[in-house]
Amino acid sequence: MESLASDTGVTRQTVHNLFGTKTQLIEALFDEIALAGGMHRMGEVMRLHDPRLMLREFVNVLTGFWTKYRLFIRRIHGIAAIDPEFGKAVEARSRRRQMAATRIVGLLDTAVGRVSDEEGRARRIALLHALTSFEFVDVLAGDLSDSDLKDELLAVVEKCVVE
Repeated sequence: MESLASDTGVTRQTVHNLFGTKTQLIEALFDEIALAGGMHRMGEVMRLHDPRLMLREFVNVLTGFWTKYRLFIRRIHGIAAIDPEFGKAVEARSRRRQMAATRIVGLLDTAVGRVSDEEGRARRIALLHALTSFEFVDVLAGDLSDSDLKDELLAVVEKCVVE
């Protein structure tokens, strides 16, 4: 907080008055990045009626976001590994993606008439969550274009989650 205040030419108290705690500052930063990166579209994605379309758009929004800020997000994850408050904020965002994955898998199961045991459903949720993580997308991306990456990721996700 002191460093931010110094770098921006304001007092530490001004930063505190604007954001409150360091955690609230981190959340504000993450909210701004998410908004600029198109994550605001996730609300409309989660309201879609067709679960396959919902899955496709879920992958599209996340892939677009991860690739737009790829280097920056790598750095955020690095900081999260050594700063507990950053780590908690990153984990909270991951839990949101986990909740979305749970909803999508549930809707897909209903749409295809799949009656599965909790273990199978939990495995598909975990797969969707893992396959749409920054770490997986970052590794898969390599030199692929954004369009090819989205197609490749969607094919993998559909094979693991839908079929």
